[in-house]
Amino acid sequence: MAAMGGSVSRRYARALFDLGRDKGDVEALGRELDVLAGIYASSLELRQTLENPIFKSDEKRAIVEKVLQQAAPSPVLRNFALLLLERRRIGKLPMIARAYQEMVDVQLGRVRAAVTSAKPLDATAQGEIQRALERRTGKKVIMNTSVDPELIGGVVARVGDLVLDGSLRTRLATLGSRILN
Repeated sequence: MAAMGGSVSRRYARALFDLGRDKGDVEALGRELDVLAGIYASSLELRQTLENPIFKSDEKRAIVEKVLQQAAPSPVLRNFALLLLERRRIGKLPMIARAYQEMVDVQLGRVRAAVTSAKPLDATAQGEIQRALERRTGKKVIMNTSVDPELIGGVVARVGDLVLDGSLRTRLATLGSRILN
């Protein structure tokens, strides 16, 4: 079932991406989609209302119209959101946004990296890590940083399937296993 949901999400994302590419604004459309998906994902009440069969279609449409006024999307994204509602796919909005972003990243030759450190990284360290990841991947890297004090020290970077673990916790664990063997 999840694979089917992902497949459906990718199809909708591809259709929107193709529209955006034709209009020359895939990134702007992606930002609007992210805002709309964020509103949807962050409101339990909104999700429950739109996914509840008790509410009539016109009631749901009125709610989505209000959300769209708040998000102020382009006509393309407005029509897209209403199409998702009409086809009972509005619940796929966050997955569609992720699939769309992946398509934009591929189109623009970039990758996303999740970088976790024991302490917040200053701008210099972030720049060094970003440049190292760009050399390693051969692509532009967009970094998302987070802090995990359990790392003790060092950094863990994830870019797709690639995991670069330079944390002190892992180094200590490796050293401990070598000593025991």
